[in-house]
Amino acid sequence: MISFPVTHTDTAVLGLGIDAGGTQTRWALANGGGVIVADGAVEGLSALQMSSEAGRAAVHATFAKLSQAVLAIGQPRAVVAGLTGFGGDDVTLAHMLAELLALDASDVRLGNDIDIAYRDSFEPGQGYLVYAGTGSIAAWIDADGVFHRAGGRGVLLDDGGGGYWIAREALRHIWRREDEAPGSWQASPMAVAVFAQLGGSDWSLSRAFMYGQDRGAIGRLALAVAASADADPLALDILQRAGQELARLALALTARYGPRPVVLAGRAAQLHPAIAAAMRAALPVSLQMEQKVARSHEAAAKLAARTASLYAGKD
Repeated sequence: MISFPVTHTDTAVLGLGIDAGGTQTRWALANGGGVIVADGAVEGLSALQMSSEAGRAAVHATFAKLSQAVLAIGQPRAVVAGLTGFGGDDVTLAHMLAELLALDASDVRLGNDIDIAYRDSFEPGQGYLVYAGTGSIAAWIDADGVFHRAGGRGVLLDDGGGGYWIAREALRHIWRREDEAPGSWQASPMAVAVFAQLGGSDWSLSRAFMYGQDRGAIGRLALAVAASADADPLALDILQRAGQELARLALALTARYGPRPVVLAGRAAQLHPAIAAAMRAALPVSLQMEQKVARSHEAAAKLAARTASLYAGKD
């Protein structure tokens, strides 16, 4: 769905911002004055998908859908995109997006999604961003523009406190309990909610989901855990431990670089108030912490609009 319908004047100079994560890819268009004039969302994607033919086809299809929605509104002059899993070495992505938007590859600036998210919260050097989406990471961009991290190693290795981690913890506990007392899931609000999302309580469904779905789809299972947390102590415990995992990331950066304000952002962090509350409780009282709704795609669009305005000024 697209919001913020625009006028012809709004679209004279446009910059496109993209925030691509595992569960959703959000985009926004900003005009030369830095005003967001339209935004929307398509399926999630990861730069890691570019390592396979099927993955490249999926990324192309998602970018094509996004580009069609954008071009229905207007022609962007510049693009700033942050993609999860981006390592800075895949020019194919820039050329793919540029071709779909009828731009030169030089008009497309790609980076890591967390770099964009950080700049939505802080100027370089100011503070630490802890971001919980499908995965989790803490980031600090220092005054020289150098990116420092804690976590963000991928869902198979860690990413504690992210949506995938929450979903995995829930299913792990549910099936361990089923080993001990078959049928006990029926007395667990969390298990009932999780199995409802999976389509049934048979092990084959859980197995097919965990080993057949992409990480973004698995991360969305955390919604069922959060929905049952007020009725199920185990679900609440998982969310509280997620908050503690996110605090660990902030504390790692604090230990390395000193105390600075902390911002918690990301869709997984918004699943339930228990996550932020547990994180805050695990941090020193003296450490300032704020939770905010990330608008990384808008921040990227405004950066792109500045570049687009420079191009327009040279015409």
